[in-house]
Amino acid sequence: MPRTIWSGAISFGLVTVPIHVVNAREDHSIHFHQVHLEDMGRVRNRKICEIEDREVAQSEIGKGYQWGKDTIIPVLDEELREIPLPTAKAIEIEAFVPLDSIDPIQIGEGYYLEPDGQVAAKPYTLLRQALARSSKVAVAKYAWSGRERLGLLRVRDNVIVLHSMRWADEIRDPAQLKPEEVELTEGEIAQAEQLIDRLTRDDLKGEEFTDRYTEAVEQLIDAKRENREPPTAEEPEAPGQVVDLMAALKESVAKAKASRGEDATVHDMPRKKTAANKATAKKTAKKQPAKKAAKKTTARKPRRSA
Repeated sequence: MPRTIWSGAISFGLVTVPIHVVNAREDHSIHFHQVHLEDMGRVRNRKICEIEDREVAQSEIGKGYQWGKDTIIPVLDEELREIPLPTAKAIEIEAFVPLDSIDPIQIGEGYYLEPDGQVAAKPYTLLRQALARSSKVAVAKYAWSGRERLGLLRVRDNVIVLHSMRWADEIRDPAQLKPEEVELTEGEIAQAEQLIDRLTRDDLKGEEFTDRYTEAVEQLIDAKRENREPPTAEEPEAPGQVVDLMAALKESVAKAKASRGEDATVHDMPRKKTAANKATAKKTAKKQPAKKAAKKTTARKPRRSA
């Protein structure tokens, strides 16, 4: 069971839900120590007081704010905990909004909110079910680690999840990163749409969504521990410069089809009729003599994967 990282309550109007906050994510990456390569001795980050020129224990270390060049103002953890903020003791829900109204770039780490005892079970269930039925998420404010934060509450598998969020002014404007305007043909866009369709799937389950880097590092460590040669990887092909965009798109669609065991033959997407083409077709139809109605045939749609 993950450890509790914060205890408090959710404030929902006049409803209070006592909760514990636990981390919703696990770190499976491999961590290394810093070592002296000559003798494999550990290299540690020692905390040295600049005035006394000695190493100090964690119990002697506190917070200080630099004011000007020579003045440091001490701030105690107890003082930060007693700041008169409603969000210091509770997660204050401010509004309910559709999830798609929030830019995903604002959404960060996720935490599970666990009800604190039997007294919290009923209000917790009330908020969870109301959130699920509304198809909305709650936007809240809370204060952790010396600052007030913005958060998002949603439901996942009958548990309320809190996501940290960035404030709007913390998101940089990407306008200056946009490339210059270029012309694209309808055929190129259609081929790109077909490629998206071929790569569309219902979930993210499968071997392609596993952490291959961590697996490779584990194999490297095992090989060195057993004094054998580590596995070698094939040199990846260097990406070539795209000269013919349409040809590259068609080849990509063919490869996507082949990977799913489908017919890899690429068929051009039907072009959309423009207003000028429609007008020409009407004029041509007026000039031709009337004939018996031909048997109507329906174009066969390309087979789509499940």
